[in-house]
Amino acid sequence: MPVRNALEALTMRPTHFLCSAWPWRSLAYLAGGALLGFATILAVLGLVLAGIVLSVVVVGIAGYLATVLSGVAVGRLERWRMRLVDNNALPDPHRPAPRAGIRAWVTLRLREQATWRELGYTMLSALMLCWMDALVVGLAIYLPSILLLGPFYIDDEPLYYSVPLAFAGIPLAVIAAYPVTAWAGARAAMARAILAPRIHDADTRLVEVTQSRARLVDAFELERRRIERDLHDGAQQRLVALTIQLGMARLELPAGSVADDQLARAHELARQALTDVRELIRGVHPKVLTDRGLEAAVGEAASAAPVPVDVRIRLPGRLPSAVEVTAYFVVVEALTNVAKHSAAGRAAVTAEVTGDRLVLEVHDDGRGGADPSSGSGLVGLADRVAAVDGAVALSSPPGGPTRLRVEIPMPP
Repeated sequence: MPVRNALEALTMRPTHFLCSAWPWRSLAYLAGGALLGFATILAVLGLVLAGIVLSVVVVGIAGYLATVLSGVAVGRLERWRMRLVDNNALPDPHRPAPRAGIRAWVTLRLREQATWRELGYTMLSALMLCWMDALVVGLAIYLPSILLLGPFYIDDEPLYYSVPLAFAGIPLAVIAAYPVTAWAGARAAMARAILAPRIHDADTRLVEVTQSRARLVDAFELERRRIERDLHDGAQQRLVALTIQLGMARLELPAGSVADDQLARAHELARQALTDVRELIRGVHPKVLTDRGLEAAVGEAASAAPVPVDVRIRLPGRLPSAVEVTAYFVVVEALTNVAKHSAAGRAAVTAEVTGDRLVLEVHDDGRGGADPSSGSGLVGLADRVAAVDGAVALSSPPGGPTRLRVEIPMPP
């Protein structure tokens, strides 16, 4: 089953969405957020008051520290709760304490930026988000309930007036599932943006591993280009010369002779070998990508695809080499999947630079149901994007359509 979250669930067909667990999971997530926020308000107020009362005997400092560190507990609970509406688990940004003891743990946490982000999220949740959660949940439950239960508390009205009101509560409850799920998805996305680990949250060894991976990606790309040049300038040119020589030799022989037939077969084999070498060069590193950039290379790949492809690419100019190569092979793999698995009648490729990221989308009107575990190449595609610190999102409900979104950060 493809990974999906509450916002992506809204793209499902209405019957599939309403029969799924997403509305209920979203409702549980928002109800839990309201309760967590109100409990946080009470706990923080209690800790602050304890700190004020006990500050005269220095013990109150512990109350203030507990107030600051309360965000760590709230952040941990929020990361656990987010699994209700987001199947992508959010990792813990905190480093383990260098030695045992509460003092070492508190000292480390106070120095981490993640602790202060979690405190900020705790304050945001207590002051605003929990109230909005309560409002959405309250309206989603209260409005349909007063209509559905109308016949039981409207005593002075005839049944022909109250019963239709009760039936009107059913579509209202169905409609309420959409804003509940939308707000739950937006709420989780906001929490992820604040609580997600940053590069400076990692220790030095992880930073070194990331930098080493970047160097390996660059070295690998240089080697691919060297192989492409060797094939293009060496084997391909020799095959071209061989094909020309065989064609000229055939002109010197009488048509229909045994030697002419043998040369014709050799000539055809040479042409096939030349075609294979050109396909191999295109798979290693297409020359058009090096010479003319991503837009031209994607256009060439789209024109060779068996499915009609609309290409809309708006770029400010040439992009960094690693970004262009990754984006190109993402498009090639995605279009290959469209041709092999989707039974689509048409596909589209869009790309543009937004801020400091290249946003690339490939979508089709096929039957959907794309599953990374089925060996369709999506895992390799995700690995290729991850190698340049990019992100992949896939929406492919049964019945379609399928939409692949890739974001690749632009190096400074």
